[in-house]
Amino acid sequence: MFAVRRRTAFPPTAPAFPTRFVKINSGGHVKYFDFEIMGLKRKLPFVQIGENLALASFVVLSDTELIQTVAPELMKRLPEVDVLMTAEAKGICLTYEISRLMGMKDFVVARKSRKPYMQNPISHSVFSVTTQKEQTLWLDGCDADKIRGKRVALIDDVIATGESIEAIESLARSAGAEVVARAAILAELQSVHRKDIIYLKEHYVFRPNPDGTYTPIDKLD
Repeated sequence: MFAVRRRTAFPPTAPAFPTRFVKINSGGHVKYFDFEIMGLKRKLPFVQIGENLALASFVVLSDTELIQTVAPELMKRLPEVDVLMTAEAKGICLTYEISRLMGMKDFVVARKSRKPYMQNPISHSVFSVTTQKEQTLWLDGCDADKIRGKRVALIDDVIATGESIEAIESLARSAGAEVVARAAILAELQSVHRKDIIYLKEHYVFRPNPDGTYTPIDKLD
């Protein structure tokens, strides 16, 4: 069995988190959420992605220090696996580092568009909380052959509604893989209560308030 860290959902009356204002060159202000994980501190900018929805944007693509810090801890929590699988783009650097630490020669990436090199690809559509749009994930037939009959761990940066990780899992199962773990750095929304995922820290989705503050929410309307 793999370890799962559970958290308590925010009550409806949860207070708005404080924000920090940082001047930018345009003369405006950017509001940041003070974030910490495994001793590392980051200022995550609030980004409004809908009328009543905002994120404290967690982007790991270029954060070498953070990836090298969290990857060993996630690796320790994984069960025995044969292959790691992720979806582009933000999960790639994390999956690379975990695969390197595990001594693997490669890993599998589901793409967000069908590429000319793909032979007999399989696909699955999913709604993304981050982009607020439907996306289709594609898996090359050669990669499908690589994971067929293998024990696969699915890796992502954040698991929120769970739809993205479920799309990756659908591709893996369609290819004949056995999915034995689902792991991410952060969990959001209802996913913090899931017993079938591995994550290191709870993160928040927010409702923007008229006074410029943000209130954490534990589910989407």
